[in-house]
Amino acid sequence: MVNSSAVVELRDLQVVRGGQVVLDGLDLAVHAGVTGLLGPSGCGKSTLLRAVVGVQRIAGGTVTVLGHEAGSPPLRTRVGYMTQASSVYDDLSVGENLRFFARVLGCGAGSVYSAISAVDLTAQRDQVVGRLSGGQRSRVGLAVALLGAPDLLVLDEPTVGLDPVLRRDLWDLFHRLAADGTAVLVSSHVMDEADRCDRLMLMREGQILAHDSPAAIKASTGSTDIETAFLALVGRDAA
Repeated sequence: MVNSSAVVELRDLQVVRGGQVVLDGLDLAVHAGVTGLLGPSGCGKSTLLRAVVGVQRIAGGTVTVLGHEAGSPPLRTRVGYMTQASSVYDDLSVGENLRFFARVLGCGAGSVYSAISAVDLTAQRDQVVGRLSGGQRSRVGLAVALLGAPDLLVLDEPTVGLDPVLRRDLWDLFHRLAADGTAVLVSSHVMDEADRCDRLMLMREGQILAHDSPAAIKASTGSTDIETAFLALVGRDAA
C-alpha cells in the first residue's frame, strides 16, 4: 500500500550493476523537508538517487515519486536533478546555459532569472561558465536543477570540494526551498553535514542503517555526533 504522504517511496528496490547487487530489497519513504543521504563513497548513494529520478535500470521492486512511477512523463518538470558530474556547457555563459535548459524543459524566461538569483549568480549571468570558479560552476548546475520550481530536488553530493562558507550558504538555500514547499533529497559523504538535515538516512554497502532525525539517531546509539552513531550502527549490523 502506497504511503500517500510520502514524496518518494521505495518498495523492495533491487539494483544489479556489472553482475553485482548494489541495492537489495530497499524499503523506505521520503517526506517533505530536507532529507540527507549520508554514507561513504561507493555505498550506493548515487545509484539510489538515480533510481529516484528514473534513470537507473532496476532489477526488481518499485519506485514511486509524487504519486507516479519514477521517470514517467508527468515528473519531467516536477523533479530537479543535479549529478556529481557537471551537466552544463563550459563554452556558454551562465545565462545561455539556463536559457538552453529552460527551452528543453519548456520553462519560461522568468524561471531562468529566478534560478540564477536563487544561487546568487546574477552578477555572473553573462560570464562564460568555463571561466568561473569551481564553486560558481557547481551553482550553475544547481540553478539548472531549480528551473521550473520543481516539487522534488535531488542533489548528488552538491557540496563536494566547496569552501565552508559556500557549503553553509547552499544548505541555507536548501532549507529556504524546503520552507517554500520543495522536498530536497541531498546526498553527502561528509558526516558533519548531517545536523543540517531535517531527516537523515545513513547508508552502507547498499543498505539503510538508520532513517530518522539526526537527534533521534544520536539518541538511539547513545552518541554525541553522527560519525560516532554511524560507527555504532555499523558495529550492530556486523554483530
